Amino acid sequence: MLISKGTLALIADGAKAILYRNDGGVDDITLAVRWQMEQENPPTHEQGTDTPGRTQASAGTGRSAYSETDLHKLAESDFAKQTADRLEEALGQASDADVIVVAAPRVLGVLRNHYGRATRNQLVAEIDKDLTNAPRDRVADLLSAYVDKR
Repeated sequence: MLISKGTLALIADGAKAILYRNDGGVDDITLAVRWQMEQENPPTHEQGTDTPGRTQASAGTGRSAYSETDLHKLAESDFAKQTADRLEEALGQASDADVIVVAAPRVLGVLRNHYGRATRNQLVAEIDKDLTNAPRDRVADLLSAYVDKR
Protein backbone atom coordinates (compact mmCIF):
# COMPACT_ATOMS: atom_id res chain seq x y z
CA MET A 1 0.00 0.00 0.00
CA LEU A 2 1.28 3.46 -0.76
CA ILE A 3 1.54 5.50 2.42
CA SER A 4 1.93 9.08 1.25
CA LYS A 5 3.42 11.93 3.23
CA GLY A 6 0.90 13.22 5.79
CA THR A 7 -1.04 9.94 6.09
CA LEU A 8 -2.35 9.39 9.62
CA ALA A 9 -2.27 5.93 11.19
CA LEU A 10 -4.29 5.20 14.32
CA ILE A 11 -2.99 2.20 16.29
CA ALA A 12 -5.44 1.17 19.03
CA ASP A 13 -6.62 -1.47 21.45
CA GLY A 14 -9.03 -1.25 24.38
CA ALA A 15 -6.65 0.66 26.65
CA LYS A 16 -4.07 2.41 24.46
CA ALA A 17 -4.19 4.48 21.28
CA ILE A 18 -1.43 6.16 19.28
CA LEU A 19 -1.90 8.44 16.29
CA TYR A 20 1.10 8.51 13.95
CA ARG A 21 1.70 10.81 10.99
CA ASN A 22 3.96 9.80 8.10
CA ASP A 23 6.51 12.60 7.82
CA GLY A 24 8.51 10.67 5.21
CA GLY A 25 7.62 9.76 1.68
CA VAL A 26 6.10 6.72 0.04
CA ASP A 27 9.44 4.88 -0.04
CA ASP A 28 10.68 6.16 3.32
CA ILE A 29 7.93 5.90 5.94
CA THR A 30 8.86 7.97 8.97
CA LEU A 31 6.21 7.79 11.67
CA ALA A 32 5.93 10.66 14.13
CA VAL A 33 3.64 10.48 17.17
CA ARG A 34 0.86 13.10 17.00
CA TRP A 35 -0.79 12.00 20.25
CA GLN A 36 -1.10 9.05 22.57
CA MET A 37 -3.85 8.03 25.02
CA GLU A 38 -3.88 5.34 27.69
CA GLN A 39 -6.31 4.24 30.37
CA GLU A 40 -6.02 1.90 33.30
CA ASN A 41 -8.45 -0.98 32.77
CA PRO A 42 -8.14 -3.77 35.34
CA PRO A 43 -10.11 -7.01 34.95
CA THR A 44 -13.81 -6.96 35.87
CA HIS A 45 -13.28 -8.90 39.10
CA GLU A 46 -11.06 -6.05 40.33
CA GLN A 47 -13.55 -3.35 39.28
CA GLY A 48 -16.84 -4.71 40.58
CA THR A 49 -17.64 -6.35 43.88
CA ASP A 50 -21.40 -6.71 43.65
CA THR A 51 -23.05 -10.07 43.00
CA PRO A 52 -25.43 -10.48 40.07
CA GLY A 53 -29.01 -9.43 40.77
CA ARG A 54 -31.86 -11.88 41.22
CA THR A 55 -35.50 -11.66 40.32
CA GLN A 56 -38.55 -13.49 41.60
CA ALA A 57 -41.09 -14.78 39.07
CA SER A 58 -44.49 -13.12 39.42
CA ALA A 59 -46.18 -16.54 39.50
CA GLY A 60 -44.77 -19.64 41.12
CA THR A 61 -41.53 -20.10 42.97
CA GLY A 62 -39.05 -19.57 40.11
CA ARG A 63 -36.04 -17.33 40.54
CA SER A 64 -33.41 -16.27 38.06
CA ALA A 65 -30.19 -14.29 38.11
CA TYR A 66 -29.13 -11.41 35.91
CA SER A 67 -25.83 -11.77 34.16
CA GLU A 68 -22.94 -9.80 35.59
CA THR A 69 -21.87 -6.70 33.68
CA ASP A 70 -18.43 -7.04 32.14
CA LEU A 71 -16.92 -3.77 33.36
CA HIS A 72 -13.65 -4.44 31.54
CA LYS A 73 -15.37 -4.69 28.13
CA LEU A 74 -17.51 -1.67 28.95
CA ALA A 75 -14.38 0.38 29.73
CA GLU A 76 -12.77 -0.80 26.47
CA SER A 77 -15.84 0.30 24.50
CA ASP A 78 -15.86 3.71 26.19
CA PHE A 79 -12.16 4.13 25.43
CA ALA A 80 -12.71 3.19 21.77
CA LYS A 81 -15.45 5.84 21.51
CA GLN A 82 -13.13 8.47 23.04
CA THR A 83 -10.42 7.41 20.58
CA ALA A 84 -12.78 7.78 17.61
CA ASP A 85 -13.78 11.25 18.83
CA ARG A 86 -10.15 12.28 19.24
CA LEU A 87 -9.33 10.99 15.73
CA GLU A 88 -12.19 13.06 14.33
CA GLU A 89 -10.76 16.15 16.05
CA ALA A 90 -7.32 15.46 14.55
CA LEU A 91 -8.85 15.19 11.11
CA GLY A 92 -10.40 18.62 11.55
CA GLN A 93 -6.82 19.94 11.58
CA ALA A 94 -5.65 17.68 8.74
CA SER A 95 -8.59 17.68 6.37
CA ASP A 96 -6.61 16.37 3.40
CA ALA A 97 -4.82 13.47 5.16
CA ASP A 98 -5.57 9.83 4.43
CA VAL A 99 -6.33 7.69 7.49
CA ILE A 100 -5.40 4.10 8.27
CA VAL A 101 -6.84 2.41 11.37
CA VAL A 102 -5.00 -0.55 12.89
CA ALA A 103 -6.81 -2.03 15.87
CA ALA A 104 -7.54 -5.24 17.72
CA PRO A 105 -10.54 -6.89 15.99
CA ARG A 106 -13.11 -6.25 18.74
CA VAL A 107 -11.95 -2.66 19.20
CA LEU A 108 -12.03 -2.09 15.44
CA GLY A 109 -15.71 -3.05 15.45
CA VAL A 110 -16.48 -0.53 18.18
CA LEU A 111 -14.43 2.18 16.46
CA ARG A 112 -16.39 1.68 13.23
CA ASN A 113 -19.62 2.42 15.05
CA HIS A 114 -18.23 5.77 16.24
CA TYR A 115 -16.40 7.06 13.15
CA GLY A 116 -17.33 10.64 12.33
CA ARG A 117 -17.91 12.08 8.87
CA ALA A 118 -14.27 13.12 8.35
CA THR A 119 -12.98 9.69 9.39
CA ARG A 120 -15.35 7.92 7.01
CA ASN A 121 -14.40 10.22 4.13
CA GLN A 122 -10.64 10.00 4.65
CA LEU A 123 -10.34 6.33 5.67
CA VAL A 124 -8.25 4.34 3.18
CA ALA A 125 -7.66 1.10 5.13
CA GLU A 126 -8.54 -0.83 8.26
CA ILE A 127 -6.22 -3.53 9.56
CA ASP A 128 -7.35 -5.91 12.30
CA LYS A 129 -4.16 -6.35 14.31
CA ASP A 130 -3.13 -5.31 17.80
CA LEU A 131 0.10 -3.33 17.39
CA THR A 132 -0.17 -0.88 20.28
CA ASN A 133 2.97 -2.28 21.92
CA ALA A 134 4.88 -2.81 18.67
CA PRO A 135 7.91 -0.65 17.92
CA ARG A 136 7.46 2.16 15.40
CA ASP A 137 9.56 0.47 12.71
CA ARG A 138 7.40 -2.69 12.87
CA VAL A 139 4.26 -0.55 12.43
CA ALA A 140 5.90 1.19 9.45
CA ASP A 141 6.80 -2.20 7.91
CA LEU A 142 3.24 -3.47 8.32
CA LEU A 143 1.77 -0.34 6.76
CA SER A 144 4.10 -0.46 3.77
CA ALA A 145 3.50 -4.19 3.19
CA TYR A 146 -0.28 -4.13 3.70
CA VAL A 147 -2.37 -5.03 0.66
CA ASP A 148 -6.05 -4.11 0.83
CA LYS A 149 -8.14 -7.29 0.49
CA ARG A 150 -11.50 -5.60 0.08
